[in-house]
Amino acid sequence: VQLVESGGGSVQAGGSLTLTCSAVGYTQSGSSMGWFRQAPGKEREGVAILSSIGNIHYTDSVQGRFTLSKDNAKNTLTLQMNSLKSEDTAMYYCAAGGPWTLTPTRWKYWGQGTQVTVTS
Repeated sequence: VQLVESGGGSVQAGGSLTLTCSAVGYTQSGSSMGWFRQAPGKEREGVAILSSIGNIHYTDSVQGRFTLSKDNAKNTLTLQMNSLKSEDTAMYYCAAGGPWTLTPTRWKYWGQGTQVTVTS
């Protein structure tokens, strides 16, 4: 299984970015996919997760600003991020093979991460 993230970059506060995760070789049903992030000096935290039956859960701080979606034909997971704030600055990681939780432990597969920097 290989998870490859793309779409990170630098943007001004209030702007938008779209992160894409390509899941190669991942076909596990019954488990979740999602996006996590880790800011310098902070623990990794869940941002948004998608269950195998299509349920989506966002962490409170991104609710209403971020949108998670999946293209089953391409096996890609997309995180549309709008109204970005400086506190969204972090390394963003795609994850798969996880339980239905925003807690990063017990998630099986991880990408290398893509940096998102929001400047004020």
